Amino acid sequence: MARFGSRRATSNRKGVFNPEDKTRVKHTRIGVWDLYEQINPDFQNIPGSSWIEKTLEAYACLPYLVRMIRDILSIRSCFVLICSYGVAEVLLSLIPAASLWYSGQLINILQTAIDTRQVDVDKLFRICAGRVGCSIARRLLHYVLNEIKGPLSRRLKAQYSLHIFRARARLDLPTFEDPLVQRQLDEASSTSGSIAYDSVMMAGNIVATLVQVITQVSVVAQVLGGQRDGLLLAILCFATSISDWLKRSIVLGSEQVWAATTKDKDYIQMVGMKYVVNNMEHRKEFITGNLAEFMSKEFAEVSRRVGPDNAIDFNSVWRISRTQHRLSLWGFLQDPLRELPQIVFTLRAVQYPASMPVSLASLNLLQQSTSQFSFMVWRFFEQTSSITEQLATVRKLYEIANIPNRIEDGTVPFPEDAQKIRHGVALEFRNVSFRYPGSEQYALQNISFKLSAGQLCVIVGANGSGKSTILKLIARLYDPDEGQILLDDHDIRTLKLFDLRQAISVLFQDYTHFPLSIRDNIALGDPSNFRNDAHVEAAARLGGASAFIEKQPEGYDTYLDRPVQDYFSGIPEGTKTLFGRSVDYSAVRGAGGMSARAGGPTLSGGQMQRLAVSRTFMRSVVSEDAKVGLLLFDEPSASLDPTAEHDLFARLRELRGNKTMVFSSHRFGNLTRHADLILYMNDSVIVEAGTHDELLKRQGEYARIWMLQAQAFL
Repeated sequence: MARFGSRRATSNRKGVFNPEDKTRVKHTRIGVWDLYEQINPDFQNIPGSSWIEKTLEAYACLPYLVRMIRDILSIRSCFVLICSYGVAEVLLSLIPAASLWYSGQLINILQTAIDTRQVDVDKLFRICAGRVGCSIARRLLHYVLNEIKGPLSRRLKAQYSLHIFRARARLDLPTFEDPLVQRQLDEASSTSGSIAYDSVMMAGNIVATLVQVITQVSVVAQVLGGQRDGLLLAILCFATSISDWLKRSIVLGSEQVWAATTKDKDYIQMVGMKYVVNNMEHRKEFITGNLAEFMSKEFAEVSRRVGPDNAIDFNSVWRISRTQHRLSLWGFLQDPLRELPQIVFTLRAVQYPASMPVSLASLNLLQQSTSQFSFMVWRFFEQTSSITEQLATVRKLYEIANIPNRIEDGTVPFPEDAQKIRHGVALEFRNVSFRYPGSEQYALQNISFKLSAGQLCVIVGANGSGKSTILKLIARLYDPDEGQILLDDHDIRTLKLFDLRQAISVLFQDYTHFPLSIRDNIALGDPSNFRNDAHVEAAARLGGASAFIEKQPEGYDTYLDRPVQDYFSGIPEGTKTLFGRSVDYSAVRGAGGMSARAGGPTLSGGQMQRLAVSRTFMRSVVSEDAKVGLLLFDEPSASLDPTAEHDLFARLRELRGNKTMVFSSHRFGNLTRHADLILYMNDSVIVEAGTHDELLKRQGEYARIWMLQAQAFL
């Protein structure tokens, strides 16, 4: 007999963060967004603390960079590709210096011609040939780099896709639901490409930049070292480029703790309307509700209230606020600074007219080199953005594999007797209370009941009474805040999670189907028999799904929701081409067997539920060596017609005595007549417990609702 009560648990949670505490958090208003940045008390009062903090952040990320290098070099053929890429990148970075050197030799020939009135023709031709050779080498090296980047990117992306897949797959439900964890996963799953590939490109750019700077400065110093005012002209020409470099010193960008939110109702409504009109899931209600004209007018009005400057997401606002130019004294001085070399050249030309051709050539060489230098630095900052930020991204890529799960794994193997579990397991709740993460309201309060092995329990009650939550706690999707759940007298928190879930088969009310074939959807009910087609077909028959599956064009190979989209040219269907021919995709679509509608076949809710039931049977019934002793069904017949519901319950009743079964339902069907224990729940507590006959005799809430439902069929 169940033990139950109605004691309500209380909550006394205290907040741990005060957004008004300006000593810990800096608040900035950016458009419709509120930005909160955490202030690091360890560094805020130390001069130069920002640079120190950035350096420490970069240093802390170095072990992850070393690990990435080892992992990349361990990938087959990546070592050869990266070495080839490095050699080609270094050679390419030497070419600008070589071109400058040949330009310097031209200046020397010019100087000699002025002094001796003679020209070394052979040397002049060698210099011209060298310049042509540099151009050819540059083109060839660019070709080699492009040929290397493709296969290197594909190999790195494939390797780290597996890393990210495993990191996501290991997370439990409370951890995966956490928005901070989702953000961490999204940041590590670079949508623009592979983080590893981006890091390799960043390293190549840094090395190439350093080589170019060192070699170009060395060549310029060698060429102009012996000329009058050569050093002064070099300093003046490079000063502007160096000042630009220092001004954009985001090379060590800080990785800070921050959060942004918006409470602007108009902006939130505007984004919601965009989602409605862009997504397929709302299209039926959108069309049948005649919402097109109304929502278009409403969207225009709310967009006007938000304003064009605020109608963008936070990332765009943040990027604009960081990169916008501001008036400053240094900004006014930079342009006059660029004119200083010409001023010095003019003064020296007046003082030494004979050296004017050489000085003009030297000035041209300097301006050419500094122009390349400035572009090189600009490209470096644009592509790499921030060394610290990139290193932090590498760290995030590896740290996602170490995100701690909220549900801790147990150590006790289960079951102790693999043969015994085929006849069910004992289940007991002892004073269990539970709140969903982030909620102050209890979903379950002081729940207690006990089931023997092989018994059938039906949990009934209104929606939101806590029925589904009991099943989630049994499967350890969540852990209770108070009390214990026992399986064969073992606290389920002590059992190994894999063993526990291997012994349980669950059909949730909000079940989903994977974007895979029908065969794969059913087969995933029992991964150990994933490739056993006979078991898949047997499970489909037991679940009542085989008849409509066989009617599908591709049978069991039919995709319910095809995960790969078809692609079409950019010309809209129905438009006229240049010569008046109407654009029609039916021919190419038909030749490729492409459907005119997105997704897969249209199945009814009942058919979808039969597929879900088939997956459950694949795990718990079909396999002769199934290790499942506990079946959990959450509203298993909600979308089934009466005949299908009767057939399902008939099959389940046959399992009575062989498997422990727990059902939740808001309908009092014929299964309750055969239940060993019925739990009637309301408002998160067990109100009544007993068999069907016992509860009818009590004339309580269960009996009252039973009579209400029974009268509907009289």
